[in-house]
Amino acid sequence: MATLLHIDSSVFPGGASASRAVTETFRKIWEEQHPEGAVIYRDLSADPVPHITVHAHTAGFADPDTHTPEQATAFAERLEHIEELERADAVLIGAPMYNYTIPSTLKAWLDNVILFGRTSGENPSAKGTPVTVVASRGGSYAPGTPKEPYEYVQNYLTATLSGMLALDLDFIVPELTMAPHIPAMAELVPLFEASRDRAFQDAAVKAKALAERLAA
Repeated sequence: MATLLHIDSSVFPGGASASRAVTETFRKIWEEQHPEGAVIYRDLSADPVPHITVHAHTAGFADPDTHTPEQATAFAERLEHIEELERADAVLIGAPMYNYTIPSTLKAWLDNVILFGRTSGENPSAKGTPVTVVASRGGSYAPGTPKEPYEYVQNYLTATLSGMLALDLDFIVPELTMAPHIPAMAELVPLFEASRDRAFQDAAVKAKALAERLAA
């Protein structure tokens, strides 16, 4: 049966997080389709991945037989995350927008799993693995909106997940999530509700379709 690697990075728990609510819907449908499958879960807010260090970085370009004790320890943890990615048949990532970009914890995970000559480069080891990113945001950064130039989440993740890791990337984008909480955005609440409902629907449809595709 298929294995799903599920990563959440929101600092908010449960239903207080738009991205977690949508990834939970996706995962629920996935598990219904794969009751005997496996889910590898990483909550990067509760259990952060260490930011890349000089020992973890340099170890990636050195023969393991030459690693110092510090390099060996740092690289062993890095390998754990790389092997989880390589083992996954599909990846699900909750990526809320914080200050126009992704949470630093998600950036740390990417810095650990992007390894030239293995997961990136000429023949990336997880090439073609489908990855669904729930890119929630408090406002709207869609094409044609005033904040479009500040959209650094989808642009960055397209460059890393698709460009460097060669994953098969798809986005679900719940937007205007701050509308119910900021009086100045009150008139945007209907648009937020439509975006939220569409995100839940997309998560259910995409999870089922992906499960069926991998089972075929």
